[in-house]
Amino acid sequence: MPLTVTHLARACGLSRSTVLYYESIGLLQSAGRSAGNYRVYGERDLQRLRQICIYRGAGVKLGDIRSILDGPQSDAAGVLKRRLVELSGEIERLREHQTAIARLLKDTDQLRRLPMVTKEKWTEIMRGAGFTNDDMHRWHAEFEKSAPQEHQEFLEFLHIPQEEVKSIREWSRGSHGGTDDRLSQH
Repeated sequence: MPLTVTHLARACGLSRSTVLYYESIGLLQSAGRSAGNYRVYGERDLQRLRQICIYRGAGVKLGDIRSILDGPQSDAAGVLKRRLVELSGEIERLREHQTAIARLLKDTDQLRRLPMVTKEKWTEIMRGAGFTNDDMHRWHAEFEKSAPQEHQEFLEFLHIPQEEVKSIREWSRGSHGGTDDRLSQH
């Protein structure tokens, strides 16, 4: 029973454009044409496309698939062994990337824990810029209102203990009018 390009693609779980691409690069034989000028494929085309899908599922490159399907049978083992070696190299490179990323994350985490700016230093900077206790309260209140998660992270960045962070955030949400000097305590 002849298959249209759409039916052939569906039978292999591919898109119509993929089948047409395989045909355009000669991986799949050019289809015959129906009386209505539609592409028609046969059982042989379906079997070849299924083989292509099996090799693609194993990560074999299209050029290598062509070699396997169009070359002598003994060629398949050589191509597959070469691809296995390539995959081993790729896996090794990915492991190296994985190790490098883990190292970067560890370094970044350690860097975040270094007390570069403390609560005291930040308060000193704010006061030096002319901020009063009321100004700092308004600043915290606005930070808490517009970006609560970032406010939390900022307070943690200043190496403020969790209980104090909680207290500052509650104070920022409250209506203390700036009479409380939470950020400059200690």
